[in-house]
Amino acid sequence: MELTESLDNLSFLKRMNRCWQDHCRQTIMIRSIFLFLDRTYVLQNSLLPSIWDTGLELFRTHIVSDSGVQKRTVDGILEQIELERNGETVDRSLIRSLLGMLSDLQVYKDSFEERFLIETNRLYAAEGQRLMQQRDVPEYLHHVARRLEEENDRIMSYLDQSTQKPLISCVEKQLLGEHMTAMLQKGLSTMLDGNRVTELCLLYQLFSKVKGGLPTLLQFWRDYIKSFGGEIVCTPEKDKDMVQDLLDFKDKMDNVAQNCFARNEGFINAMKEAFETFINKRPNKPAELIAKYVDSKLRAGNKEATEEELERILDKIMIIFRFIHGKDVFEAFYKKDLAKRLLVGKSASVDAEKSMLSKLKHECGAAFTSKLEGMFKDMELSKDIMIQFKQHMQNQSEPSNIELTVNILTMGYWPSYIPMEVHLPPEMVKLQEVFKLFYLGKHSGRKLQWQPTLGHAVLKAEFKEGKKELQVSLFQTLVLLMFNEGEEFSVDEIRTATGIEEGELRRTLQSLACGKARVLNKNPRGKDVEDGDRFNFNNDFKHKLFRIKINQIQMKETVEEQVSTTERVFQDRQYQIDAAVVRIMKMRKTLSHNLLVSELYNQLKFPVKPGDLKKRIESLIDRDYMERDKETPNQYHYVA
Repeated sequence: MELTESLDNLSFLKRMNRCWQDHCRQTIMIRSIFLFLDRTYVLQNSLLPSIWDTGLELFRTHIVSDSGVQKRTVDGILEQIELERNGETVDRSLIRSLLGMLSDLQVYKDSFEERFLIETNRLYAAEGQRLMQQRDVPEYLHHVARRLEEENDRIMSYLDQSTQKPLISCVEKQLLGEHMTAMLQKGLSTMLDGNRVTELCLLYQLFSKVKGGLPTLLQFWRDYIKSFGGEIVCTPEKDKDMVQDLLDFKDKMDNVAQNCFARNEGFINAMKEAFETFINKRPNKPAELIAKYVDSKLRAGNKEATEEELERILDKIMIIFRFIHGKDVFEAFYKKDLAKRLLVGKSASVDAEKSMLSKLKHECGAAFTSKLEGMFKDMELSKDIMIQFKQHMQNQSEPSNIELTVNILTMGYWPSYIPMEVHLPPEMVKLQEVFKLFYLGKHSGRKLQWQPTLGHAVLKAEFKEGKKELQVSLFQTLVLLMFNEGEEFSVDEIRTATGIEEGELRRTLQSLACGKARVLNKNPRGKDVEDGDRFNFNNDFKHKLFRIKINQIQMKETVEEQVSTTERVFQDRQYQIDAAVVRIMKMRKTLSHNLLVSELYNQLKFPVKPGDLKKRIESLIDRDYMERDKETPNQYHYVA
């Protein structure tokens, strides 16, 4: 024993290993000499141990069972493993041989494994605490992955296979399990913001190993999407980029779910739920902006996208559209923009328009798109009618020198336009009458109402430079035609002659005298049209094109217009609620308030507050569609 104490740990382990190797070699020699005895006599007598087992028993009793020897052996092995964990090189074959000895002597578990796991636990608990404070999360994740790899390598090299499960779960618990929330709080949003795909993959792989890891990650992922998306939707200053930002954000999150989170169904569903939550935090605005975004993509002049790209953009838009609760708000704005595109011939592609329509129909049903389809039908019917009208005009005794094209719109399909009376030249009025007689001759009992705000014309004009054609709105036409009669006019004179409403007239004059193509001169010069301004024809007008389109200065969609579109939607919702209540009561005859409300929630396709429903029910009671029960005020009866 004195000898063992005087040696350092490594020399002691080597001495111990030599002693064990000698013992094995000698036992094998003895077994070879007495092989016949071992194979016949010992085998037949089940109570006798074999020569090898007897040798092991002697070695265990006389050497390893000595507490001093066993302690120093295990201490030495643990010390070597700790040195290796700290990055030093150790003699692995020596450790493998000694652990094999403990295993053969059946003392591996009691003498070594228990202490080894306690030491491992202590080491990694301290390391986890320290590194979580010192390192950022991506660095820490790579460290954990490296540690797990090292421990697995140790099992392959010298530890017993039975140690694998408790060892790996100990490392995972101390380096991951204890710090899950801290890691996600500290690093998840940074990794998602920076699109750190490699680290996010690693995060998912590591968290899937730990109990409760994925549910915790899922919760943080859902919260991140809600908070990031909520900021996009609820920041009015960023409204002009909202839809593009939403599409980019959705692409990014899809990419993370697909490539980093192994297409895990739970994560994909959590993302959908989070999108639906934050997009409806601000009612109506996202729906309105999505409609306008689609308009910008379907409008002519959108050169950035090929047909395939446009189709892909529309598909992505539909995914965002699906999350919106107030789809009727989208429909109202979409309808208004579609009307403009169709009437001014501004649509980039009829195929893309039809494709969008079929997507909406598939998503929301035929009732949702019936009016939009009606608008397309009107345009097609108008084309047929115009072919017939042109033939009719050829048969007239005195042909007109103006060519008229009319779009006949069914009132119920299109947005409502404010009728505006303007003073048309006699030739135009006469031609309108000819068309009216022609049309009503074919379709008796119909009423035609002209809409000058939507009209446009092509005018032939002569300048010093030569002849040009001007593509202009009807209001611009009326102003320009005045200059056939005189040289110069004031704003008041033009207003009296044309009958155009004040705001429209100022914008029209601005487009003709202050824009890029100035066919009129304004005196005094300036960007805005003032009361005292006078206008004359610009004979020196020059332009490289023969046909010039003079854009009407668009009145920015006013807050009033937005509010009126939204208000029309709410008005329509009230009618729908009334109709649904009457429908349900007619079928059920008698119903309690709570049952009626829950039935309404099932039937209505838009978000609605209990207070709003209560108001509509009260209104129907006042109008004698239903009544309260005399005994139970919470019960309603249908009034036939």
